[in-house]
Amino acid sequence: MTIDHVAVVGSSVAGIRAAQALRAGGFDGELTVVGAESAAPYDKPPLSKQLLTGESTAADIGLLHADAEFDLRLGAAATGLDPARREVVLADGQPISYDALIIATGVRARTLPGTDEELVRPLRELRDAAVLRTRLSGGAPVVIIGGGFIGAEVAAAATAAGCPVTIVEALPALFSRVLGPDVGSLLTAFHAAHGVRVVTNATVAGVERLPGDCALVRLADGRTLEAGTVVAGVGCVPNTEWLTGSGLALGDGVRTDDRCAVRGAAGVYAIGDVARWYDPAGGVTRRVEHWTNAVDQANLVAHRILRPDQPRRYASVPYFWSDQYGVKIQMIGRVALDDTVEVLRCATPAGDRDVALYSRAGRFTAAVTFGWPRGSVTARQAWQRGAGVADVLAALAKLSDSVIPVDLAAAGPPTIAASTAAKKGS
Repeated sequence: MTIDHVAVVGSSVAGIRAAQALRAGGFDGELTVVGAESAAPYDKPPLSKQLLTGESTAADIGLLHADAEFDLRLGAAATGLDPARREVVLADGQPISYDALIIATGVRARTLPGTDEELVRPLRELRDAAVLRTRLSGGAPVVIIGGGFIGAEVAAAATAAGCPVTIVEALPALFSRVLGPDVGSLLTAFHAAHGVRVVTNATVAGVERLPGDCALVRLADGRTLEAGTVVAGVGCVPNTEWLTGSGLALGDGVRTDDRCAVRGAAGVYAIGDVARWYDPAGGVTRRVEHWTNAVDQANLVAHRILRPDQPRRYASVPYFWSDQYGVKIQMIGRVALDDTVEVLRCATPAGDRDVALYSRAGRFTAAVTFGWPRGSVTARQAWQRGAGVADVLAALAKLSDSVIPVDLAAAGPPTIAASTAAKKGS
């Protein structure tokens, strides 16, 4: 079938990068991108990082730096899909026909049941960041519910703004769901060393409004926390409701094959945070909420539309990063909670740098580096070639004067000083 019209639903990084990749690859047909938000397309990682700290403005994080080479319709939420007729229905009732459809509707912030969004703030969209940045400027106490990366980045920004900060986490350590308890404990100590109060093994029973635009957070064990601002960082929900009744396979995202194509729906693809794609290497489906995943899948699907005779499987290196207190924390690979974890202190010309290596039966599975981009690149290369953990240790040793194991039982916060050399990639 000739592809004359490609429709992209979603105007965040996955959708915009897919449209740009199509044009860069030579697609000269009709190309329509629709997005539910009215704001011009923007990059989302800076929302909890540079935008909150004031290092960047909304103009700095835009995804389009020139006139779009496609029909961009903003403030136009999709409400339905008819795969048989190849039509997307928008909220205004107008259908968009397509020959190929790319679903990139992403996710939305999960909310705490029974709480007012005006009282317990999410952070997922540009408007959320704008409100939160204004509130942080007042210096009032901040309570963050959820100890994942969004919560941690908000904590770092709020601390920099001079706000007393408390993080409430249901598990014994921050980041435990993603990095496991050992590295989670290191990062819990890292936040505590920056003055953040970390309340672990705690769940929130409710949030009440107090006079003076303040709030009272009630914990299940009876303790209370007063705050000028309460932020919820309790995960995200895929935006798939508009696909109900379409016949597409849904289940914590839009299910696709290993090439991001939706089974049983000709010409339909899903990419980015909303896509639950099949990973043949692990024999499982995965949904990944990381920027690099969105960009890689956008390029993959653009290639498939442009070069249907040259199909590629999706097989990128899992990667994400987080900026906290001026330090870049980078992770490559996939962590399983039963992995063996070893934390190493590497003496580099820029100072000591810590790295956590994960392995399973001697096979290298993941690494987390703290303020050490060169170490991250080395680990990434090792992961790509399927190296054993001993090979990774040898490669890291070549970058270091010495490599010393860290006693996790006695460890404090990781050695991740934000030196100028570290920021330059040492």
